[in-house]
Amino acid sequence: MIIDNKKALDAANKAADAAEKVIAEHLSSGGWQVRYKADDSPVTEVDIATEKAILAVLNKHLPEAAFYGEETGRHAAISAGSQTPLWLVDPIDGTKSFIRNMPFYSTQIALLSENQLCVGVSNAPDYKQRLSAVLGQGAWLNNQQVHTRDITALKDVFLSSGNLTRLAANQEAWLVYGELLQKVKRVRGYGDFCHYHQLCCGQTDLIIESDVNILDIAALTVAVREAGGVITDLSGAPVSLETTSVLAAGTAQLHEAVLALFKPVFTA
Repeated sequence: MIIDNKKALDAANKAADAAEKVIAEHLSSGGWQVRYKADDSPVTEVDIATEKAILAVLNKHLPEAAFYGEETGRHAAISAGSQTPLWLVDPIDGTKSFIRNMPFYSTQIALLSENQLCVGVSNAPDYKQRLSAVLGQGAWLNNQQVHTRDITALKDVFLSSGNLTRLAANQEAWLVYGELLQKVKRVRGYGDFCHYHQLCCGQTDLIIESDVNILDIAALTVAVREAGGVITDLSGAPVSLETTSVLAAGTAQLHEAVLALFKPVFTA
């Protein structure tokens, strides 16, 4: 099934608007509760209400697409090989930040069509940033086109890391990571949407994470690619529904250099 990407982007933006409104209403009213799922990750009634609002908008504007949401939409997910377009949605990515009243949370909306991530919207309301991208048409932050920085040498790299629990549990991988830290220019851990937005704008050059899922990174994957970067998992495999780690770089040369360090560990 062929989808009009312009129509899909419009639907995703309308859904992001609806999500932002629901989040703002809950923040102003207060009193919402936090509970913990089986994997010990937090979820709030705001997450669920936001996802329902997103689903309603997407179903209205692109009813032919299926839906896979972090909180309420798992029953609607389809297999990776299906040709049915599939929305990938995390209503509040960064819930742990959200419940601590930090601005490092976002709404992630992406469309997978014909086995390609083709549309992505990453909206961070408290950060006042919306990053959007369409396959073959570039990446835009607050309506201004953005590009990654042309950095190829490790000595010039600004590196940001997110969740690293699985990486730290792999002794060989952790040693490689430690060696990498000594080779780059600057190391920070901005995490969540934030360092992907930075990468697309040329503020950060390299991202490493080992504990993610596709709903966290689908929209951001479209943006990184369209801004000129390269994103895979730590073994070099393409981003897919099964992806759990990230190696993202602003240039192909930088990605290749860092992948050469990690790939032997993750493909042995």
